[in-house]
Amino acid sequence: VIAESFERIHRSNLVGMGVIPFEFTEGDTRHSLKLTGDETITIDGLSGDFKPLSLVPCTITYKDGTQKTIQLKARVDTEVEIDYLKNGGVLHYVLRDLAAS
Repeated sequence: VIAESFERIHRSNLVGMGVIPFEFTEGDTRHSLKLTGDETITIDGLSGDFKPLSLVPCTITYKDGTQKTIQLKARVDTEVEIDYLKNGGVLHYVLRDLAAS
């Protein structure tokens, strides 16, 4: 999910469900980027050494084929949240932990 900002509980709920919340940076907004919902969004930089509050490149491909690359802030605030996401959310994380013990 990409947004201009998140309420604390909404951000936390997304992470808990295994969904990465992203925020626009550098003054970008859905309006300034002229987003209509017809675009294809590609987000890179999520594998390997993904850290809390990482900036990741996002390529927007507009309906006419033009592209724009921006930076997004991954609103994954802690290492524990990264573990939740790697496991598909809190429920899967807890179930795997229980199964291992």
